[in-house]
Amino acid sequence: MQRLIFTFACMSTLSWALPLESQEGWSFADSTESETDEIDLSAYGSQIYGVPDPLTGDRVANLSVDSNVNPEELGSYLEGDILDPLPYINTKNGSPNRTRRWPKGVVPFVIERGFSKKELSLIKAAMNEYRRYTCIRFVPRKGQKDYISIGSNRSGCWSSIGRRGGKQVMNLQSPGCLRRIGTAMHEMMHAIGFFHEQVREERDRYVTIYFQNIISEQIHNFNKVKKSVNFGVSYDYDSVMHYSTKAFSRNKKKTIVTKNVKDNHRLGQREGFSYKDLTKINSMYKCKRSTTSPDNEVSLSTPEPESSTATTASSSLDPDNFLI
Repeated sequence: MQRLIFTFACMSTLSWALPLESQEGWSFADSTESETDEIDLSAYGSQIYGVPDPLTGDRVANLSVDSNVNPEELGSYLEGDILDPLPYINTKNGSPNRTRRWPKGVVPFVIERGFSKKELSLIKAAMNEYRRYTCIRFVPRKGQKDYISIGSNRSGCWSSIGRRGGKQVMNLQSPGCLRRIGTAMHEMMHAIGFFHEQVREERDRYVTIYFQNIISEQIHNFNKVKKSVNFGVSYDYDSVMHYSTKAFSRNKKKTIVTKNVKDNHRLGQREGFSYKDLTKINSMYKCKRSTTSPDNEVSLSTPEPESSTATTASSSLDPDNFLI
C-alpha cells in the first residue's frame, strides 16, 4: 500500500510542530530568479540519477551504533548520499545539469508516516538549527509546487542537491539516519544546494586521499568538483558536510587523512554546524542578521598550508557578526 503523506495542516495536533516564528529582522535576496540562483551540477552528469537501493538500506540497518563511519557514507549513490530518483527528469529549470536555490530561503516540506516521536523531534531540532542561525526556513507545505518530502524508506540516507522542481525526496532511514542531529542537517544542507566538503577543487592542499584503501567501485566518489563555489570560505575540516576518515574503506584503513594528522579526529563530525558551514549558507542565501556562533560550536580554524597566502574565514570575519 502506498504510504500516506501528511502535511501538518492541523498544526495544533502535533506538539512537535515548528513554531510559526516571525521572519522580521532578516533580509533576503531578491525573490526574482536569475542565473545567479542556479547551481551547476554538470560535473556530476548522469551519475546523480538512480533508484533507491535496498542493499544500502541493509548496510545502514546493520551499522553499529558506535561506528566511526557515518550512515550516509554507506550508500551506493553518488558520493554515498546524492540521488535524484529515476524516472525523475528536471524540466522546470531547463536542464538536468542545473538546480536552484529556494526563493527567500523558504523550503516547504511534508513528512511521510513511519517516524517515531523521538525521530520527529530530532528532525524538528535539525530544522530549528537552520532557523536559529540562518535565514533558511523549513515550513509545512501549504500547496507549494516545489517541496521536500521526507521519508524513511529502507534505502539509506540521501537527498538531491538544491531545488529540483516539484516534489523531491529526502530519505532518512529509521533509525540509522536519525541517531545524530548532524546526519539530518547534512541531508538538509544538500537539499538547499551544497556539495560535500572533500570534493572541493583545492582539497589536496588539506587532505590526502588514499585511493588504495577505497572500495574500487566507489573511487569515483572522491573526484573533485572543478570550479567549486565556496563563497570565499576556506576549507573546513569541521564541516557537517565532510566525510569521515574511513569513508568507503575496503580494508578498515583510513581513506582520508589531514595534512596534519592531529586534525584527523575533526573529520566527519555530525554534531552540528561549523562556523564556516553557517558562513557559506548565509552567503549563498544573502542572509542578513547579526548573531553569535552556535552553543555547540565545533569549528576550529582550519590552517592554510604553508605555501598558501589565503586567509581563513574565521580570521577574516568578525565571529560576532559573521552573517553578511
